[in-house]
Amino acid sequence: MWRSRFTLPTHAGWLVAFAVLALLNAGGYRYGVTDQAFYIPAIARHADPSLFPRDWAMLGAQDQLNAFTPIAGWLVASGLSLPALFFALYIVTLAMLGAGALALGGRLGRSRWTAAAILGALTLRHAVALGAVNTLEGYTHPRMLAFGTGVLAIAALLAGRRVAVVALVVLAGVVHPTTGIWLAVVAGVGLAVAHRGWRPWVLAAGGLAAVLGAWALLAGPLSPRLVRMDTEWLSVLASKRYLFPDRWPATEWLVAAAYVLVIALAYRVRRRRGLASLHETGLVCGIGALALVFAASLPLNAARVAFFVQLQVPRVLWLMDLVAVAYLVWLFAEGSKGGDQQAGSRRALAVALAILALSTGRGLYVTFVEHPERELVQMALAATDWNRALQWIDAKTPRDVLVAADPGHAWREGTSVRVGARRDVLLEEVKDTAMAMYSRQSAMRVLDRIGTLDGFGELTANRARALAARYGASVLVIDRDLDLPILHQQGRFRIYALRSQPTEP
Repeated sequence: MWRSRFTLPTHAGWLVAFAVLALLNAGGYRYGVTDQAFYIPAIARHADPSLFPRDWAMLGAQDQLNAFTPIAGWLVASGLSLPALFFALYIVTLAMLGAGALALGGRLGRSRWTAAAILGALTLRHAVALGAVNTLEGYTHPRMLAFGTGVLAIAALLAGRRVAVVALVVLAGVVHPTTGIWLAVVAGVGLAVAHRGWRPWVLAAGGLAAVLGAWALLAGPLSPRLVRMDTEWLSVLASKRYLFPDRWPATEWLVAAAYVLVIALAYRVRRRRGLASLHETGLVCGIGALALVFAASLPLNAARVAFFVQLQVPRVLWLMDLVAVAYLVWLFAEGSKGGDQQAGSRRALAVALAILALSTGRGLYVTFVEHPERELVQMALAATDWNRALQWIDAKTPRDVLVAADPGHAWREGTSVRVGARRDVLLEEVKDTAMAMYSRQSAMRVLDRIGTLDGFGELTANRARALAARYGASVLVIDRDLDLPILHQQGRFRIYALRSQPTEP
């Protein structure tokens, strides 16, 4: 296998190229979008407990056992800018992914161009498991940071660096618990296979984790989640097909099967040629253990046991996707029989150049054709009328204000009320239906509000007053004129008072 002789500047150059290609393929970096509709409010709440007095019951159900948001909240409360923190974490995530890809390629391939090809392959953003997760995101997400840590951990496992593996797994678990769990399965099995002396320790750690997990689930903080989801609860999750593998189309199962076949084929080829080390055998066994965990969870998921739906076990396919992609690139670059080393290097170079050209072309298309309206790097909320309206609400209204807005405002305008205004909102349909997975009480709240806010596009002043009377909403933000007291106008958006409540100076 290849051992890097690149100088530090050369490695830095590869990482910069990776970051640029990843950024282009993700459509640029953006702050305050998509899944940050949960993370930004949760961090804001940890920094300032007076925020989200109504919505914290729902936000907190997802935030349970989360270490990332309290730590980030403490940093923000200490004076660190959250947009700056998120951008720094995004750069760290890309650096981890790039460094991990180079290290992984260095362990699998004999040519440095194989490592370059694997590096390029990881910039090709795609969905895993029916869109449950993307291999790259254009925004900061703890899941991506944990995955970058995981790529480094897998490379460390192949290198036999046991202490580094353990440290990286722990870090991933702190950043994103479920990703850390799946990585711990791979690393634990891998270490037990490759290092006989570590087997008692791995078994002891696994046994302790099983005991603590059983206690948490049967009698501890997770015990309320050991229930079956009823019809009403499940109706709120009807659009989240990725949560339920028994509802996946056959094509998704074919993709999952393809992961297994590619890994098995490449490993067999490498074994026959004497290229697969004991550590690589451990990695493949760890991936096999993940597949068994996925299979074992299927009946419990099909029974709609809440905890096993919330655990989102199908995301184990993300790690399987990583290993399958790396193996597939190796098969194209170095998998052919015969030929001298120079010919093999030329083949690896051709594969690397093809992948890098594909990534470059695709990235340019995504950024400048598919999403020409986006900045390449947007470190703050976009300068739109919607975001300015939300920022006015943040600056000029009390913190216990409940805002009424179009339930689809986040995907239509790009920013959630909770992110831009830092205020409770009646309904943010896309994110609230996802968070409803973690609590039946939250699901019933969301179901009720979906029904009440249906037809928001025809909202009248009388109906708006009825929302105020029923839910306590005191501010309405909408894009048309109504016969209500107006507090502020920002472009096409009007902010109306629904109840008599003074604004802050």
